[in-house]
Amino acid sequence: MPAPQRLTSRDLIEKLIAFDTTSHLSNLALIEFVEDYLASHGVASRRVMNEDGTKANLFATIGDAAQPGGIVLSGHTDVVPVEGQDWSGDPFRVEERGGRLYGRGTSDMKSFIAVALAHLPDFLAGGPKIPVHLALSYDEEVGCLGVRPMIDSIIRTLPKPQVVIVGEPSSMKVVNAHKGIQSYHTTVTGLEFHSSQTHLGVSAIQYAAELITFLMQLAAEMRERGDPSGRFSPPYTTINIGTIRGGTALNIIPKTCSFLWEYRMLPGADPEEIIARFNAHAESVVLPKMRDVFPGARIETKMRAQSPGLAALDGDPGETLVMRLAQCNAAEAVSYNTEAGLFQLADIPTVVCGPGDIAQAHKPDEFIDIAQVKECEAFMRRLAAYVSGAPL
Repeated sequence: MPAPQRLTSRDLIEKLIAFDTTSHLSNLALIEFVEDYLASHGVASRRVMNEDGTKANLFATIGDAAQPGGIVLSGHTDVVPVEGQDWSGDPFRVEERGGRLYGRGTSDMKSFIAVALAHLPDFLAGGPKIPVHLALSYDEEVGCLGVRPMIDSIIRTLPKPQVVIVGEPSSMKVVNAHKGIQSYHTTVTGLEFHSSQTHLGVSAIQYAAELITFLMQLAAEMRERGDPSGRFSPPYTTINIGTIRGGTALNIIPKTCSFLWEYRMLPGADPEEIIARFNAHAESVVLPKMRDVFPGARIETKMRAQSPGLAALDGDPGETLVMRLAQCNAAEAVSYNTEAGLFQLADIPTVVCGPGDIAQAHKPDEFIDIAQVKECEAFMRRLAAYVSGAPL
């Protein structure tokens, strides 16, 4: 067995950031590094692979996996792209400036993983009476795809954990509610014609615009409904059009137009309402007008990604535990989406609590304040004491 690797949080942040795990790339080099690090401390781990073997989740248990009531520390290993962003340095090399660590993934969310790994000796030292599970996933940034088979594996092979802590950046505050997300790709197909003969062509851009206008009407309706809990900002379900592409030239009636769109719904809202109403409007209102001119016209909408919201479980013992570990008096709600809702959907109590500010995520010159790293370290030390049997 290799000698135990003694690495600090800073050491591990630097090592994890150095792996370019942008979602369209493999994360296996990072996974292998973590496997070797865990093995050097005598902790076994197992991979849960994707279908083509290019990416993996990693799951490991510190302590006796057969013991009920374990605590899961969950984080995703992928990051968003840096292409087209104006970085002042190498995104995959940590730089310290002004009390901050800069690099892609420092805030979202490799620092949480690094701090958890750095405290592996602390978890082991007390002979944990409560198991600590590490759950590292792939492809969170493209629809929370990777964690799903790992959650299935947890359900099949382990006693039910008492809580999952998803370490997304929350400034080390405890989050017990967030919005869900569903995203779609809509393609409108019309009929090309010379732009002087608009009555003979079917403009895909024109009818895509009608569909987008309808979505904006739905967005206004969602604003009027508001948020009964009063916890979210913005306090309503939102709809956003992300990209739109169509047309070939000014003097050609465009044959195709496509757009990407999403909605982020409040917990408890019907996740199918907006897409059902959109499809009904497309079929009953927009498409008949197109087919009056060209019977072959089409509107096709495909789901890109879906991830449920996280609903508050006020008074849940697992949530109460994490609040004590984080030394928080109240839990918060956020509008961004995480893997937490998928764990909760599997009937595992889940909260979000991690270092860093979500406002820095996905931006050029992403950073985390060193003070946040230290706060997360204190959290992990309290967790290590708790699982060894010490009172909080």
